[in-house]
This record gives sequence, structure tokens and C-alpha cells, in this order.
Amino acid sequence: MLQRSTQVFSSRTALRRGVLGAIAVVALLVLLSLGIQRYAPFMFDAEQLRTQVSQFGVLAPVVIVLIQAVQVVVAPVPGQVVALASGYIFGPVAGSAYSFVGVLIGSAIAFSLTKRFGRPVAERLLHEEILNRFDDFVDRVGIVGMFVFVMIPGLPDDAVCFLCGLTDWRLRTFLAVIAVGRFPAYLVTVYAGEELASGRLGVALALLAVVIVASVVGYYKQDAIRNTVERFR
Repeated sequence: MLQRSTQVFSSRTALRRGVLGAIAVVALLVLLSLGIQRYAPFMFDAEQLRTQVSQFGVLAPVVIVLIQAVQVVVAPVPGQVVALASGYIFGPVAGSAYSFVGVLIGSAIAFSLTKRFGRPVAERLLHEEILNRFDDFVDRVGIVGMFVFVMIPGLPDDAVCFLCGLTDWRLRTFLAVIAVGRFPAYLVTVYAGEELASGRLGVALALLAVVIVASVVGYYKQDAIRNTVERFR
């Protein structure tokens, strides 16, 4: 079992950190759930929650769109979390639309910032390690490689959006790649939120497990995936 695990995790230390991180996330979710059950029980009743949210009119979807857009540029929360909440509150169709519009807006902002102001913006906003590992990556892999890259959860695709702005790509080409490549993972997460709201916990957990496992593999195998994607050119 350990030998198979280390194919995903680069070392025993990385494996240990991954397990501890997963335990911490589960513990946080449990504490959050207990807190909500005590102080905001209506959040576990999807119909009641949707009724409460509907009172805000157009402001509610606007907030979801803005949060999703901001997380691409600033990344305070994972986009999948926002997509899950969007599916839970608004259902699969509207939830997918609101969440994905936010992703496209945020991606367009990230792209446009570096397209307009150049590399200093990327150096200011991105971690040095990301710059070193993915510098010139977009130019090397081209459209097909970038499409494959953004399909895999767990990779620094938000950061790479900034790097796309340093290429000669046009905004419409970039957004087409992002829209098609990112849609599957977000759609699965939104539907997980809808299944959760409908009380189908088993289906929701199965869908989330697919996204989480893919994200863990993507995160810990970034270099291998990057090298593989570069062969698509």
C-alpha cells in the first residue's frame, strides 16, 4: 500500500503531510458542521436556505460570481468550494452558470493584468516557485497542452492564467481554452452540491471523492504532469 502511495506522493514525508492535511480538513469540516447545526440550522435545509437566499434577489448570484472571480485572482478559497456552495444553493443549472461565469471573469482579469502591465505583475502576484516551474510553459505546450493542463484539478491553473497573458495569445483564445478545459471539474462539483442539497449524500460524496482524488494527484504530481503535457506540442 505504501509503495503504491509513494507513486503519487514524492516521499514518505509528503505522504505524511498529505494524510495529516486530509485529517485536518475533515476535522475542520466536522467542527464547521457542528457550529452550523447549532447556530444556523437552516443551512442544512436546502429549500429553506434557497428561500432565504432568494430574498436578496439578484444580489445573491452576483455575490457568488464575484467570489468565484476574486478567488482566481487572489485565491483566498479554492474555486471548487465556491462551486459546491453554488450547486447547493442555486441548483445544477443556475449554480453551474454563476460559478463558471465567475471563473471566466477572474481568468480574464488575471490574463488581462499581465497582458497590459507585463511580467512585473506576474512577479509581484505569483510565488517565485510557480514562476520558476512554469515560466514559458504556455509557449512550450501551446493550445492543446494548455487545454489538457487546465482539465486536471489541483494544478496551479489560476497562476498559469497570469502567465498566459505574457504570451501572444488573444483573450478569446485563452477564454475558449479555459471554458472548455475547466468546465468538467466544476460541473461535477456543482452537481455534488445539488446532490447534497437533495439529501443524496452517497452520490455527493462519490462525486466529491472523484474531484478530491484528482486534485491530490494533480497537486503532488505537478512536475510529472507538466513534463507530460509539454509533449503534446
